[in-house]
Amino acid sequence: MSRPWILICPSSRGIGFHYPSPIRDNLLSDLITPSDNPSGRLEVLPLDVTLENTVAATAQRAAELFPPDRHHLHLAFAIPGILHPEKSAQQVDYANALETFKVNALGPLLLMKYFSGFLPRKATTMDLEGSSLPKHAVWVDMGARVGSIGDNRLGGWFSYRSSKAAVHSLTKCLDNQLYTKGGDKSMAMSYHPGTVKTDLSKEFWESVANDTLMEPEVAVEKMANVVMGIRPAQRGRCWDYNGQEVPP
Repeated sequence: MSRPWILICPSSRGIGFHYPSPIRDNLLSDLITPSDNPSGRLEVLPLDVTLENTVAATAQRAAELFPPDRHHLHLAFAIPGILHPEKSAQQVDYANALETFKVNALGPLLLMKYFSGFLPRKATTMDLEGSSLPKHAVWVDMGARVGSIGDNRLGGWFSYRSSKAAVHSLTKCLDNQLYTKGGDKSMAMSYHPGTVKTDLSKEFWESVANDTLMEPEVAVEKMANVVMGIRPAQRGRCWDYNGQEVPP
């Protein structure tokens, strides 16, 4: 029987710092997270998604903490993100755009490279007794509605939009791989959190209606509710905080 563990990366700030209560309440599962606020059964490890050696080292440590013959990764939140907004192509700064892709797109890709192998396979017998975790493992990437090509009616935010479109594509690629190896025991999805009151969106707080600007604690609860309720038929796509699909 295979016991579950959970990955949240990053968790030193922003959405990842505020662990949703369904995860806190489920610490029958162990939790591995790059953060400076350890407690209970949290294992805190240093990781920078722009430095592959730190991702590899953390994955190696995860294998030691949770031997794959007795454990599997059940929930993975691969949610790094930065924003350098541009109103036009002429405002694009090469260094900022490169950083955006390193963090927003290559970051999740490196996490996939080193951690997706911990997800359950077809032959895995999962021991979820006593938990309210979903019956299947879920890999969650941080997508965005602005990453939707079909829903792009305003333009702008060239580097951020395109990096999030890349995330949606990467999620679908990973989900196809997971289905081949794990069937319905593991799946991938992207998630659009809405506008959350974090440093990433601070510049735009005043322009967002109060009823749509979410506190991080509210945002993570909504994220957990969507992720915990995702069904196999919904795999490989992007879903928002209301459980509505974001078009590709």
